[in-house]
Amino acid sequence: MSTPTSSPTQGSHTTRILTIATHAFTQLVRMKVFYFLAIFAVIAIASNFFELPQHAGPESVGANVLRSIKSWSLGAMTLFSVVLSIVATALLLPKDVEDRTLYTILAKPVPRFDYLAGKLLGVLMLVFVSLLAMDLLMTAVLQIRTSMVIAQQEEMVKALGWPPDAVASLLSETRAQGPNWSLQGAVFAVFLRASIMASLALLISTFSTSTLFTTIVSFLIYFIGHFQADARDVYLNAGQAGEGLFARLASLVFSLVLPDFQLFNVIDAVIEGQAMPLVTLGKLTLVGAYYAVFFTIASWFIFSDKEF
Repeated sequence: MSTPTSSPTQGSHTTRILTIATHAFTQLVRMKVFYFLAIFAVIAIASNFFELPQHAGPESVGANVLRSIKSWSLGAMTLFSVVLSIVATALLLPKDVEDRTLYTILAKPVPRFDYLAGKLLGVLMLVFVSLLAMDLLMTAVLQIRTSMVIAQQEEMVKALGWPPDAVASLLSETRAQGPNWSLQGAVFAVFLRASIMASLALLISTFSTSTLFTTIVSFLIYFIGHFQADARDVYLNAGQAGEGLFARLASLVFSLVLPDFQLFNVIDAVIEGQAMPLVTLGKLTLVGAYYAVFFTIASWFIFSDKEF
């Protein structure tokens, strides 16, 4: 007796979403988007040998190098995760329409929300795997260089005859620049930002027939999102500035619809060696979840009215 082959129509909503997500992930891997990882590897390894001018004194030996490794690595993660999330999402729907895969899936019938959620989850799986590989590479490079810096500092302070308390304080500050949980929190914040952009690109792709248009508009909104806080300030200070009710409401809507990417600037503090509070990470998680859900539901409303 033959076993029936699983399809996106079988099982619960979760099963259908996971099936579509797995297919989307496989589809994107076949597009060889993972070549971005090779570029990141070169950047991360090169940053390991990137030397900045050092001030006199053992307290500065290697500290700038460790910050440089984190800065280059997290910057590369941010750039490539945003590019991956936007481009990968922009490619999926038009390609399914071109290959007529979309018509086959929706004719099963598969609920349109399940289809969109599955596609988005597939992109997020791609981004997650990419960031995981990048994170492992960054952590390994940073751990090796931190050990080298500490050994160099111990040798220098011993020659200078520093007291034990001063030596312990110096080494503690240096270790704070190495791999820690706050650094992992910063990587998770990078993933949250990419998740927002993937869901936003999904929304745009539901009413756009051009991959190029979706990509350009998504990047434009991404840059606008870095100034979203200014719109919130207009809303909060509108009453004092004598602005009308319409301006205040417009500013509020603008703040609720467009994400404020300035919130993710806490990554800069992690690069400097500061700890990321759990409250801050929780706030970023809620912000990322809000916009991801908001854009996905908006995509569903638009997509449900389209004729296929």
